[in-house]
Amino acid sequence: MSEAGMARNSTIRMISTLRKFSKYLLQFKYINDDFMSKVDTPKRAQHLPAVLTTEEVDKLLAMPNTDNKYGIRDRAIFEVMYATGLRVSELVHLKLDDLHLSVGLIQTLGKGNKERIIPIGDVASKWINIYLNHSRSILLKKRRSPFLFLNAHGSGLSRQSIWKKIKKYVSLAGIEKNVTPHTLRHSFATHILENGADLRIVQDLLGHSDISTTQIYTHISNHRLAEVYDKYHPEI
Repeated sequence: MSEAGMARNSTIRMISTLRKFSKYLLQFKYINDDFMSKVDTPKRAQHLPAVLTTEEVDKLLAMPNTDNKYGIRDRAIFEVMYATGLRVSELVHLKLDDLHLSVGLIQTLGKGNKERIIPIGDVASKWINIYLNHSRSILLKKRRSPFLFLNAHGSGLSRQSIWKKIKKYVSLAGIEKNVTPHTLRHSFATHILENGADLRIVQDLLGHSDISTTQIYTHISNHRLAEVYDKYHPEI
């Protein structure tokens, strides 16, 4: 099947269908042996998520126009996403009470309502403070909201609005990759691993219950390492 050029996942589906057919024939005694019993199912191809380079991250972060309240908010959003690796659902539910900037921490509720505490760097903290001092009160419009990041009506942002903002600024930055809000999470994890972070620490920061989920980022780092090697090694 592989020699016929079939994609790996198509091969897996074909083998699954043949297994069912073989069991059917065996059940109704059309055959005496399961002809698929010795056929191994190949592992599914591992699709590595898109990751931005540090240069691309810098370009993206610089895109919002911080001369206005919306640009300040958007810059703060992107800084927080890249500094913490928050899921977009965690970001939009981030509340003022979740901020502990004096000690450089934020807290969030992840999947399964599991709380975790995440360090937040000085740069992201700085932009949160700029947003709080110069934008949020204007967006709030004398209303009350527990949420950190607000829309033009003083309400919490939706996941869809974050997705649209990412697409807008990625286009302005001229980044030719399929970038979604999750891409900043992928980039956060990949970059800290590349700089020597322990895999277990990254697992805790991302809120993964299973470390095998986190291990995808080691594959990304190895893939990027191979690309750099191929590009720059003088003997290639």
